[in-house]
Amino acid sequence: MTTPKGPQLAVLPTEAKDETRSGAQVLQPSGWPMPKGYANGIAAEGRIVITGGVIGWDVEERLADGFVAQVRQTLSNIAAMDEYLANLKELGKIYRTIFGAHYPAMALLQVVRLVEKAARVEIEATAVIPR
Repeated sequence: MTTPKGPQLAVLPTEAKDETRSGAQVLQPSGWPMPKGYANGIAAEGRIVITGGVIGWDVEERLADGFVAQVRQTLSNIAAMDEYLANLKELGKIYRTIFGAHYPAMALLQVVRLVEKAARVEIEATAVIPR
């Protein structure tokens, strides 16, 4: 039997209250730098919920005014752009206000534009509802 090559995954310790609440475990490949504001991977058991891209409009399809406001609305409803990187501190506060200090695996990417021309951010989400 051969040993697979590449980084080994470690399960990082979490606060006891987080572990019992969600059952999710943060996965961190050995030798990788610790991420800030996200996780490299998450393991969880339960019912999987996946959203399509969610943009920052309200129930009447009115888009919030500006990037930061649309991020706030989008996260409330549940794109890496230069605007995202320029606003990390403020966005981090909004994220922690809504979700707390829970940083899931995520990818951020820039797109030329979204289907809704005035939309400036779209977020897809995957969640596990514990059994």
